[in-house]
Order: sequence, then structure tokens, then C-alpha cells
Amino acid sequence: MMDLPAMRKLCLTASALLVLASPAMALDPRLKAGLLKLDPDTRLEQRCDAEALERIGRDPNPYKPDRVVAYAIRTPKLQGTTIESLGAAFRAKGQWYRLSYTCRTANDRMKVLSFSYTIGDRISENDWPKYNLWR
Repeated sequence: MMDLPAMRKLCLTASALLVLASPAMALDPRLKAGLLKLDPDTRLEQRCDAEALERIGRDPNPYKPDRVVAYAIRTPKLQGTTIESLGAAFRAKGQWYRLSYTCRTANDRMKVLSFSYTIGDRISENDWPKYNLWR
């Protein structure tokens, strides 16, 4: 498993790929190619972050997220093809919100087999530096 600074660097790279993806996050060819270049643990995290963006964006709620950070508040637990991120965060309309999710993928970490999430409270802008969040 990668150290946290290296993981964050790769996550920022993969996040840039997510921005280029279609709004439905339907694993367009660019996103798929980018994910396949990542190590399995990072691919799992990024694929599940993309799933969180898609699910929160389409489910009936007032949020239209543009970023998800699995490790914002707490390091996620990875076990095989499952990630449990109880300290995630997502950004919507310039504000950050707490997020917890559990995601299980196929062995290649590309197809999501199960996903559940809970949206928490808005994160105070005063706390953003503590969690390395940005506008």
C-alpha cells in the first residue's frame, strides 16, 4: 500500500481525470484508461469516489457534487475489493460536506458491485485547512 502523500498525489491526478469524465460518470474511455493506470488500491478508491459523485448527483437530494475525497477526515479502510470510507467529504456548490461510504467492486476494481453512503453535516470553512480541503 502507498504512503499517504503518494496516494494523495495520485488521487489528485485521478481527480483531474474525473473532471474530464462525462456527467453520468459512466466510465467513458478516458476515465477507464486513467483508472487502469493506477495501482489496485488507488483504482479502488478512485472508482468508488466516482461512484459517490454519480450516486449523490442523481439521487433525490439538493447536492450536485463535483469532488469527493475518500481520505479527507479519516484514512479509509481497504480490504481486497472493498473500501470503507467513514471520513470522506464531498464538495457541492463551493461547500464541503461529510460523507461516509462503503463500496465493493469486481476484482479488477472497475465495476461497482455494491455501494451505500450517508451524507453528513456541512464542514465549516474554518476546518477546511485541517482536512486539506479547498474551494
